[in-house]
Amino acid sequence: MDSTRIDPDLLKGDSPFRNRLLIAMPSMSEGFFSRSVIYICAHSAAGAMGIVINQKLPDVQFHDLLSQLHLPKSQLIVQPIVHFGGPVESGRGFVLHSTDFMREDTVRINDNMCITGTIDILRAIAEGKGPNRSIFALGYAGWSAGQLEAEVQANSWLTAPADDELIFNTDLSKKWDRAMGLLGVNPVLLSPEVGHA
Repeated sequence: MDSTRIDPDLLKGDSPFRNRLLIAMPSMSEGFFSRSVIYICAHSAAGAMGIVINQKLPDVQFHDLLSQLHLPKSQLIVQPIVHFGGPVESGRGFVLHSTDFMREDTVRINDNMCITGTIDILRAIAEGKGPNRSIFALGYAGWSAGQLEAEVQANSWLTAPADDELIFNTDLSKKWDRAMGLLGVNPVLLSPEVGHA
C-alpha cells in the first residue's frame, strides 16, 4: 500500500463538492456506481477524488490483507470491512477516518475527517490503536477537470452534506436510502428522465 498522495490542487480554495456526499440517482442502475454513496475528499477545477462508502469488496477480508502486507494478525474481535472505494487504482488502500489519528502523511479534509493511505494506519487499526472511526477502502472514484460538474448537471448524482453517522455508523445496505433521506427524497418518486414525473 503506497502513501496516499492527493493532488494538492484538489484541496485549494472553496469547493461546492468537497466534504459532501455524492448519491447515485436511481437511473444509474448498472455498473460500479449503482446505488453508490461517495464521500468527496477533494475537488477543484483540476478534478475530484472520492471514496465509495457503501460497497463491500466481495471475498476480501481485512485479516487476509494484513497477511499479504506482512503485518501482524489483528487483535480486533470484529474485523473492519474492506470497502470498494472506486475503480481507480483498485490496488491502493485508503482509510477515511476521524481526526483523532494524525500522522505525517495524513491529509486533513476538514475539522472532522482525514484520509491516510499508508501501511502504518492499517497496523495501528489491527493493534487497536487506530482512529475511533474509520472506513478502509481499496481504490477510489476519480473525475477529471469538469467531469463531476457535468455528471451532476446531467442528473446522474445528487449531493448532500456529509453526515458522520451515515459515513461511519450506518449499515452498508442502508446508506443509500439514508443519504436520500438526508435530502428528504423518496427514491421511488424520482423519474429517470429529466422534466418528467
